[in-house]
Amino acid sequence: MSYAIVKDSLVTNIVEWDGSSEYAVDGELVEADANAYIGGEYDGSFIPRPILPDARTYAEKRRGEYPAIHDLIVALWEGVIEERMEAAVELENKRQAIKIKYPKSD
Repeated sequence: MSYAIVKDSLVTNIVEWDGSSEYAVDGELVEADANAYIGGEYDGSFIPRPILPDARTYAEKRRGEYPAIHDLIVALWEGVIEERMEAAVELENKRQAIKIKYPKSD
């Protein structure tokens, strides 16, 4: 079972402990829940990690969702060399959807 080591209302570590054997810690052992994290606060219950705003630029957001270069090369090869445009059209539709999702104005 997971336990948080809490010292001065601060979670200093998360450890596995059976709950009964002797375990020496510098602080208090408190059964951890989903909100417990190292560096978090404890005031009788664990305070959830704050949700931070996404500070990435639109380019960084797009880069994370664009199709892989390999997929681009295959689609271009099929379109230009094999005259099968389906993969290229599908890939371009994905790119345009991502551009709409993350416009340059962000």
